[in-house]
Amino acid sequence: MHRIQALGHAFCRPSGPEYPEDVPPPPDGGLQAWTQVLCTHLVFFNSWGISNSFSVFQQLYTQTLPQSASTISWIGSVQVSLLFFTGVFAGRATNSGYFRQTYSLGMFLQLLGFFMLSLAKTYWQIFLSQAVCMGLGNGLTFSPGLAVMSSYFMEKRAFAVGLAATGAATGGLVYSVLVNQLLYSHDVGFAWTIRAAGFLMLATHMVGLIFFKPRLPPRTTGPLIEWGAFSEAPFLFFTASIFLNFWGLYFAFFYLGSFARDRLGLTDTQNLILVLNGVGIVGRIGPSIIGDRWTGKLNILIPLSFASAIVILCWIAVSSVGGLYAFTVVYGLVGGAAQSLFPATATTMTPDIKRTGTRLGMILSIVGFATLTGPAIEGALISRDSGRYIGAQLFAGVCIILGAFAAVAVRVVKVGW
Repeated sequence: MHRIQALGHAFCRPSGPEYPEDVPPPPDGGLQAWTQVLCTHLVFFNSWGISNSFSVFQQLYTQTLPQSASTISWIGSVQVSLLFFTGVFAGRATNSGYFRQTYSLGMFLQLLGFFMLSLAKTYWQIFLSQAVCMGLGNGLTFSPGLAVMSSYFMEKRAFAVGLAATGAATGGLVYSVLVNQLLYSHDVGFAWTIRAAGFLMLATHMVGLIFFKPRLPPRTTGPLIEWGAFSEAPFLFFTASIFLNFWGLYFAFFYLGSFARDRLGLTDTQNLILVLNGVGIVGRIGPSIIGDRWTGKLNILIPLSFASAIVILCWIAVSSVGGLYAFTVVYGLVGGAAQSLFPATATTMTPDIKRTGTRLGMILSIVGFATLTGPAIEGALISRDSGRYIGAQLFAGVCIILGAFAAVAVRVVKVGW
């Protein structure tokens, strides 16, 4: 009985790094703290929101460029992977007191990428602007923004991160609608459609540029990579878990539109993308509240990871438009929840709050390899199977299941069964 009570206490209480004596405890609320959540919401809006709307671009480029779907998917996968790869440098710069400079550089690169994309005509021009330039900018805003916001919360951290992470869904909604409406309904043209998106990004980024406020003092010592973290079993298993999960989680966000068109004959897939991102808002908030108040972040993340895998595997049986919408709703809920809980849990993978930025950057950089190769592997499997999706669906589902078991291992090494 005592052991069960101890386990419950360990996983129901807020898990996270301990605060040294020279660092004031997080306020866990108040105007300043919730302003950081708003700013981080807009960071998600302008980074993950763009990535979550890539299915619109995947479909557009497949129709207008001579390259294969697998080759085109490299644009989206490189963009997401660079967001992760730059995390180790952006996180370290944030810890060292260079948040404002890092964030401003990222904002500049994102905007440069958007406006250069409006001038692009060929695949390599699109790749350099949308994949490389915007990807680097995404990473230089995302990791610092998340690290700064996380330092304001302890007990309410999962809820705060979940609320901020809804920006990925709202961004996916807004950018998808913007591109579809201007490009197809109002015949604005590709160039001015992309410029309009760029001006929207500029306006929303100004909020963060003005109101972001780092709370922790600079930590100017310490290595760029904290190799000792890999000797800690929870950190090691969690890194493996997030790597395997992200190998499969973004498959639907990249290929849902092309599946609907190629396998079911749908010509207008905009509503599917809107549903996928729209229900993700609920999926990102609800489990975060449960994780904060009752179960703990890891305990809610594990079943959501398993559920995401099961839903992806059930996608194999979808053969009708109604079935595809049902899949989209359920996956938007569980997949969106898993996406938001992983960064919330990642911020707890250090015993020292001052190292949050460095360790978060390390985790994100490693996951970059998964997001770089995952969509390309899945696209290659689709091409190998002559347009059939079953191989890619199996790959994504199995990877997420393995990632869920790695998350179980984190729990076991922390407190046992």
